[in-house]
Amino acid sequence: MAIRGLDKIVRSVRAFGRTISGMPAATAASPIPSIGLALGGGFARGIVHVGVLKVLEEEGIPINFIAGTSVGALIGAAYCSGVSPAELEEIAARVRFRDLARWTLSRYGFATNLRMITFLKKILKVHTFEELQIPLAVTATDFGSGEGVVFRSGPLVDAVRASCAYPGVFLPVKVNGRLLVDGMLAHSLPTKPARDMGADKVLAVSLRSHWKTSDGGPRHIFDVIGQCFSIAQDVNCAQARTCADLVIEPDVTGFRYDDFERSASLVQIGEEATRAAIPAIRKWLEVEKVKHAVPATAMGASLEPISPK
Repeated sequence: MAIRGLDKIVRSVRAFGRTISGMPAATAASPIPSIGLALGGGFARGIVHVGVLKVLEEEGIPINFIAGTSVGALIGAAYCSGVSPAELEEIAARVRFRDLARWTLSRYGFATNLRMITFLKKILKVHTFEELQIPLAVTATDFGSGEGVVFRSGPLVDAVRASCAYPGVFLPVKVNGRLLVDGMLAHSLPTKPARDMGADKVLAVSLRSHWKTSDGGPRHIFDVIGQCFSIAQDVNCAQARTCADLVIEPDVTGFRYDDFERSASLVQIGEEATRAAIPAIRKWLEVEKVKHAVPATAMGASLEPISPK
C-alpha cells in the first residue's frame, strides 16, 4: 500500500510539472542597465555639460560611468570627484580664460594651460582616478603616433590638461614620456571609451556647432583654427555616434569658444536639451514586472487526492 501511495505522489508531481512547464516565472524583471555619459569638447561652450548633469540629477537618472574629452574631461573629473552641479554652476559663472591658461611665446602654441594645475587642484575633491565616486575615462591623443590615449588610473590633473591641449592654441602636455594633445582628435565624442568601461547604454552630449561671427568671417587665427577643427570634429563624430544609444545636441550656435561670460545661458541650453531627452532615457530604466499567477484550479486539477492508507 505504501508503494501505491508513493506512486501516486510521483505521478501527481509529474503532472504538476507538465502543467507549469514552459510558463514564465511568477515575477520576471529585466535588469536596470548601467548608463555611461560621454561628454564632448567645445571649450567654453562645454559649460552646457553642467546643465546636462543638473537635470540628470534632478530627474534621478543614475550615471554609472563618465568619459570626457577636453572640457568634457574637466567637467567630468570635477563631477566624478564629488563636485555637485550647483557648485559647478557657480564655478562656471566665475571662471575665465585667464584661470585656465596664459599667453606665451612658443613654437608649439600660443598659450600654456599650466594654470589649469592650480585651478584643478582647487576645485577637485580628490586627485586620482582611483578615488573618484564615479568611474571616469579621460581621452587624449598621442602627438607622435596619432593614437587615442584613454586615462583611467593615476593622477587626474595632467590627464585632464592633456585632454584640453587644443592643437595650435595650447602647448602639448607630456605625460609618462608621451607628448599629448587634445583628446578631440582621437575621440571627439568619447562614446567608445564609455562603452568600454562597461556601460549598457551610452548617452552622448555633442557640440557640433561651427564657430560663427556676425559677418560670417573669422576674427583672427584662433577662429581659423577653431573652424577647421570644428569641421574635422563633425566628420569624426559620425563614427562615434554609432556607439551611442542617444545623442543630445544642445544648440550652441552663436556662442564663441571663449564665451565664458555667457555661462548662465549655456547652462540653461544644456538643461533644456536634456529635459527633452528625459522620456527616452527613462525607457532604459523601466523594469517590467509581469506577474503570472497560476490559477488554483489549474494547480490542483492534476493532483489526485491521496487517501491515507
